[in-house]
Amino acid sequence: MTLRLAFMGTPDFSVPTLAEIVDAGHEIATVYTQPPRAAGRGLAPRTSPVQNFAGSHGIEVRTPLSLRDETIWTEIAALELDAVIVVAYGLILPQQVLDAPRHGCLNLHASLLPRWRGAAPIQRAIMAGDTQTGVNVMHMEAGLDTGPVCLAKTVAIGPDTTAGELHDTLAAAGGLLMVQALTALEDGNLICMAQVTEGASYARKIAKSETRINWSRPAAEVHNHIRGLAPFPGAWFEIPTKMGLARVKVLGSKLVSGSSEPGTVLNEKLDIACTEGAVRLTFVQRAGKATTDGPSFARGASLRAGIVVE
Repeated sequence: MTLRLAFMGTPDFSVPTLAEIVDAGHEIATVYTQPPRAAGRGLAPRTSPVQNFAGSHGIEVRTPLSLRDETIWTEIAALELDAVIVVAYGLILPQQVLDAPRHGCLNLHASLLPRWRGAAPIQRAIMAGDTQTGVNVMHMEAGLDTGPVCLAKTVAIGPDTTAGELHDTLAAAGGLLMVQALTALEDGNLICMAQVTEGASYARKIAKSETRINWSRPAAEVHNHIRGLAPFPGAWFEIPTKMGLARVKVLGSKLVSGSSEPGTVLNEKLDIACTEGAVRLTFVQRAGKATTDGPSFARGASLRAGIVVE
């Protein structure tokens, strides 16, 4: 027996789950994704990764600006769905949508709930120095990521793991976990348990104002900040040039020994002193330039030992 489903998702993170559901043979009645957005230098409309995947597999795609519309509620009810699968859709589901499918809506969330509810669980876990996280399949309710948890998969976070690397690992694990949940739903034995309240935390959206590197923090915190924002939106600092200060995005770092005034370049390897210890900038990118390794960048930018970066 297969399930009749609708899928709601938008970014790259959503695609592996949709692909696994398709491969498992379930019927995807339609896909909901956010409308094309202006992107790139020409600001041409760009369709979402989910829309691109659905289109290449002959699946109908709908792109409403909002789900708070009675005509959409009627439309979803008319689909006679067994369930709606939601993965990083980006729009709020009103109660009328949550109640429409026979078995409700299942959401894939990139944390071990109740830790890191909210918009940026992958980045916040790394920035906080967590050593493990995971993915949850949750039965959705009106609260923000507060619904009962049905299945969970724990994933380790390595000491140098970046948000981009963890994103890909969790996306792949989440796709498999969702198919496992759907198999249990078919068999009538999907059990979802209410979340505990202890340990709940909120992963607020990353603000531009918090992306700048503060060398006055301990090296471990600076390292977590850098890798938690790599590759996007990217932690950054500024270097002195003949034309003034130039912004440099850091895409990789390692903890190293060393001490000096915070922000001081320690050597040609591009080790930068922090309040406690130092970090080595392994990959960096100056605005408008290609990514390069730290030593090559230090030579090209004349960042000699003793120079203090902003």
